[in-house]
Amino acid sequence: MKYRLFVLALLLSLNIQAVFALDIVYPKQKAVTINSPSTFFVGNSAPEIPLKINGQEIPVHKSGGFAYAVKLNTGKNEFVIEAGEEKQIFNITRPAPVISPYTTTNNELPYESAASFVTADDNVPLRSTPVDSGNNRISHFQKGIPLLVTGEKGEFYKVQLNETTSGWIARKDVIWADSFTPAKLLKKDGINDKNYYIFKIDFDKKVPYVIEGSHPFVVKFYNVEGNPDNTFTFNFPLKQKLIGYSGEFDGNSFILKIRKFPEINTKRPLKNIKIVIDAGHGGEENGATGCLRHNEKDINLSIAKMLATELKLRGANVIMTRHGDETVGLTDRVKLTNKNEASIFISIHGNALPDNMDPNEHEGTSVFYYYPQAKPLADSILKSMTSQLPLADDGVRQGSFAVVRNTEALSVLIETGYLINPSDNAYLLDEEVRLNAAKAIADGVENFLTGKD
Repeated sequence: MKYRLFVLALLLSLNIQAVFALDIVYPKQKAVTINSPSTFFVGNSAPEIPLKINGQEIPVHKSGGFAYAVKLNTGKNEFVIEAGEEKQIFNITRPAPVISPYTTTNNELPYESAASFVTADDNVPLRSTPVDSGNNRISHFQKGIPLLVTGEKGEFYKVQLNETTSGWIARKDVIWADSFTPAKLLKKDGINDKNYYIFKIDFDKKVPYVIEGSHPFVVKFYNVEGNPDNTFTFNFPLKQKLIGYSGEFDGNSFILKIRKFPEINTKRPLKNIKIVIDAGHGGEENGATGCLRHNEKDINLSIAKMLATELKLRGANVIMTRHGDETVGLTDRVKLTNKNEASIFISIHGNALPDNMDPNEHEGTSVFYYYPQAKPLADSILKSMTSQLPLADDGVRQGSFAVVRNTEALSVLIETGYLINPSDNAYLLDEEVRLNAAKAIADGVENFLTGKD
């Protein structure tokens, strides 16, 4: 009973209404169409009252939350949910698979002769495969980058970078150009700066490029005459951990900035380190909905504020992307980070799942990165969190999220737990767990900076 009163008080503190009668959070409606072989019911009910779905008794967490996966047959599926005297009926329709009488193919079509195009806008992704999703981005081009196209597949053009290297770019992201000629490398210079290694590489026109980073730090510029395979490779013998970089054209000059690793105060490793804390979602974007019908955005903000306080106490210079329940666009979060030249970006989220997965089989904390430079930080944070919290280790993974893909800082996205897993959900409603999560994240950042990771 004390636990239930605690959860109720916590929900009220987060401006969330607690519902302890039978409350089905997902599916959101009693008559829905779901094109999947399975789905799940997520919600809450009084734990002392038996809960059944189509006669099968369902475990209810002591917090009142529950999740239960069900299989779907083609056509109409009826589910009767009972808790004591209360009954709710859900009708879920799974559409029949569409079988086309025609066999279609989407094969690559090579051109007899190459065609000339240029990028039509900024931040155009060059991909390793002709698919508009996943971790297949190998570069992002500004407007006006000349490209040599040698074929097509579906909605993509094949871009020839040199004799052995190619990529794919969406048709919608390029426009036709009159001609294509290789560029000339004019000169390259280093620029003295306190906080960055800066290099200025001048061409007579823009060229496509790929930043490979790592050690040594490598940038490959393609379609540059006078170089083997028309490829100019810039190598910088970087001996430090990567902690953020940027590279883009200013006119026909490519400006590469690699942030110098800060001098670490061994007693206060976070002193003067600029860190952006991003509370995911907010305002019109609720994010995931938990078993007890709380919103992800509120949990994210709570942890983000605790983390900001903890980092400030340790001497960090903290910037938050939002301080309250406000809508902030993904692009605005990135711009704020880059404008302030932050060294580290941490985005706080809560996890959910698609219909074809079982919430009871997925639990714990995961940390995502996009660029390899951020993986050591992700590893350090996850190690710290899973060693200090009751949440399971759900792994470090590469993820193509806009806020970690476009920020120049060392960027990670933390999924603190699964909001539709009853156990994880209860942990995230516990203020002590959230406070310890903030401390563990701060410890992980410190360990990364000091080399203890």
